[in-house]
Formats: sequence, structure tokens, C-alpha cells
Amino acid sequence: MDSVDEPAAEPRKRGRPKVSSDEDKRAHIVEVAGRVFVKYGYAGSTTAIVASEAGVSKQTLYKLFESKEELFAAVVGAHRRLMLDLPRPVEDTSIAASLERIFMIDMDEDKDADRTGFLQLVFREAAQFPELVDILQREGMLASRQQLADWLSERRSEGRLTLDDTASGARMLMDMILGGMGPPEGRARAWPDRAQLFAHLRRCIAIFAAGVGAA
Repeated sequence: MDSVDEPAAEPRKRGRPKVSSDEDKRAHIVEVAGRVFVKYGYAGSTTAIVASEAGVSKQTLYKLFESKEELFAAVVGAHRRLMLDLPRPVEDTSIAASLERIFMIDMDEDKDADRTGFLQLVFREAAQFPELVDILQREGMLASRQQLADWLSERRSEGRLTLDDTASGARMLMDMILGGMGPPEGRARAWPDRAQLFAHLRRCIAIFAAGVGAA
């Protein structure tokens, strides 16, 4: 049989390693799960809903997350960076200005809506589901609070503020700022508009900075 010339095959492109594919799927599922938890609450959310809205099979979801609790823990961890922009490099600016950046006072409206919705979910669900408290503490608040306490300790060691207990100071700041961002009654009833909310948050930071003699 006569041979037929065929075009040479193109060099095979190197595909992504499987681990990267799994990491991409995991990140996508966590992003979708965050929206599902906010929309339906923890009780009303199921892994089946998350899988459906993420466009993956339940088998794929369970390969990456063994349970709804584990999935919620991943969502809390992913949202930690929406709470505090830490760690961050040393900045040549005032303590108050740095804290505004750490708490992302000027976050764009879409990200701010995601952050507020998740905060309201946390306030609403934590008391109802005691099993979530450990997750919220371990993956969210405690880790974020420690990062903020470490940042305050570094500024204290530089002589830029006076604060005898940085852990207490970090707790105080987070109570004021995160409570203002997402009160249990919902932002719509707490703040007429974003401008008034941001003015309140800046006032909280200014009062704290003045109280610790911040440079």
C-alpha cells in the first residue's frame, strides 16, 4: 500500500500538572461555596447545591472536601484576606493610614459586598451551630487577630505606639471595625450609605490611634 504523506504532528503542549488542576478546582469550589453559604445559610446549604452551582460532580467535590464542615473551613480561610490585608511590608505612613489599608476601608463595592455578606453569615450562624465556632476561631478570627497583634507589636517595638497588651488592642480593633462592617441587623438598616459607614470606620481607627499615642 502506498504511503500517504501526512502533516507532521505539532509538538505536544505540556499540560498542567494534575495537582494544579485540583488546586484550580478547589479554589473555584471554595469561591462558589462562599456565595452558596451566604445565600442559603449554613443549614440550607448542601454539598449537592455547591457541586451543582460550581459545575462539578459530587464525586469531584468529595475528592477535595470530605464534608460540608471542611468546605466551610476552607471558605473561612479564603475570606480571611478579605478581613485583614496582613501580613504586609513596613510602610512610611501613619499608623492610622496603615490601619485603614489593613482593614481595606476603601475596598471596591463588589468585594465589600462579599465581605459584608460573609460577616453577616458568621454573626448569624455561629451561635446556631456550635460546631462552627471552632472552625471560625481556628481558620478565621484567631489567625487574623494574631496577625494584627503581631503587627501592633512590631510598631510598638519601633516606638511608634504605646500599648501594653497588643492582643487586647487587636481584639478591640477587630470588634470595632468588623462589627461596624457587618452588624447582625444588616448594613442596609445600620448605614444609609457607604460614605457614612466609611466615615464611622475611619473615626474608630482615629480614636484607637489617638488612644495608643500612634505616630
